[in-house]
Amino acid sequence: MRTTWIAVVMIMTLALAGPAIAGENRLGLGTNYWVALDDIDSDVDDNGFSWLLSYQHHAGLFTIELDGELLPDRFGETAVAPQAYLLIGGTIYAGAGIGIVYSDSSFADEPFFALRAGLDLEILPGLHLDISGNYRFNDSADLSDSAKDIDTDTIFLGATARIEF
Repeated sequence: MRTTWIAVVMIMTLALAGPAIAGENRLGLGTNYWVALDDIDSDVDDNGFSWLLSYQHHAGLFTIELDGELLPDRFGETAVAPQAYLLIGGTIYAGAGIGIVYSDSSFADEPFFALRAGLDLEILPGLHLDISGNYRFNDSADLSDSAKDIDTDTIFLGATARIEF
């Protein structure tokens, strides 16, 4: 429970600190293709697509990103994953983040952590295409249709279109 509160406080701090720092704001929509690294169960899909609503505050070499992700068929359940990232770089960037999964009417016991690397291309003035790869991990996840905890390390490959405002 303590780690959940730490994650919530970190996300709120990033959300409140972002607008106070001079820079540009971006809003975007995207999609991810994800694959679990471990085989889970033949009855459960261990890959799929997710949809993403993203806000970024870009200030110099640093970017704060807040995402809301909808995973329609994550291990047989629909899930939502709010998350926050601190990214460093420009066109080529890398960073780390934290998030938590909400599914089956409750939040996960532990947050997930993520490492990201990507390419942020300005297609037209004010329009960006972000192509990224994520590695998400946590200690374990309790799935409702599984009798035991499993390792849920997952790789995501995604693309997000963002506009500056």
